[in-house]
Amino acid sequence: MTEEHPFAQYIRTLGKGRQGSRALSRQEASDAMGMILSGKVEPVQLGAFLMLLRVKEETPEELAGFVSAARNSIGVPEAAVDIDWSSYAGKRRQLPWYVLSALLLASRGISVLMHGVSGSDERVYAAAALASLGIKPVSSAEAAVSRVKEKGFAFVEFASLSPQLQKIMDLRSLFGLRSPVHTIGRMLNPAKAALSVQGIFHPGYLDSHQGAAQLLGENLIVFKGEGGEAERNPDLVCKVKSVIDGHPGEEEWPALFAARHVKDEEMDASRIGKLWRGEIDDEYGRMSVIGTAAVVLKYHLRLSSLEEAERMAAQWWSGRDISFAARVA
Repeated sequence: MTEEHPFAQYIRTLGKGRQGSRALSRQEASDAMGMILSGKVEPVQLGAFLMLLRVKEETPEELAGFVSAARNSIGVPEAAVDIDWSSYAGKRRQLPWYVLSALLLASRGISVLMHGVSGSDERVYAAAALASLGIKPVSSAEAAVSRVKEKGFAFVEFASLSPQLQKIMDLRSLFGLRSPVHTIGRMLNPAKAALSVQGIFHPGYLDSHQGAAQLLGENLIVFKGEGGEAERNPDLVCKVKSVIDGHPGEEEWPALFAARHVKDEEMDASRIGKLWRGEIDDEYGRMSVIGTAAVVLKYHLRLSSLEEAERMAAQWWSGRDISFAARVA
């Protein structure tokens, strides 16, 4: 009789039928992900594990365990970073204007570590948006922390943070489905920044992110952003879930326009740099930048009202230092 593989217990826990299966505990999830990241799992086991989780959907306890194991595998020391900004979806209808929100905050002394993926599909990702400003990704987690300390802003590719997790994420082309790694990336917060800013596409994940942040003891804001990114759509009401100092919360931010804007047919990333430098004006882009910055300011600075946050963001945008991007590059 062949001896059972140590990882089989986790697959069995998830897949033992309608009556016998259950979610993993936080410790089980951490142990399972630790085995995956240390190469102790067979490919067929990995596929079964990921798809069982995909069908069931991850619990907050599972996410907290997965994230803890992922951070341990990266080994980035805790750093004095204000904002962790995840970017894992890419944009198809509107440009990734949120990168200007992040730079606007960084230019005012609120440090930002942004991490995410790039792609070869029709989406426009953060890397392309930042390239329009002359800003390139750094090469490692350590370099990202160093750059944030020195410049106030850095962007690092997910593959540079964790090549193992990137390989698992790339399995999407084989499965035809996302896996828990997409959520792990969003929640990674490798430097344990004071506030994690996350965007999701499926509203059902709002509660999962919020619950996991509570278990991890971290401050977080998460909302259904435009295209699944952490970007407020100024055409729509935005529901923001939060965890601040251990307390969960929820607020609705009103739409900033009465009528919806049409899809951006050009999707020309160079316009992002032009808007920052004042060479063009784009009504949708400008209000997306201001609206997104306002959401982050409200929770990071513990402002008393949405209106105060929006006024501050608008003032910061009007008086922005356009040379900041060049200094970060």
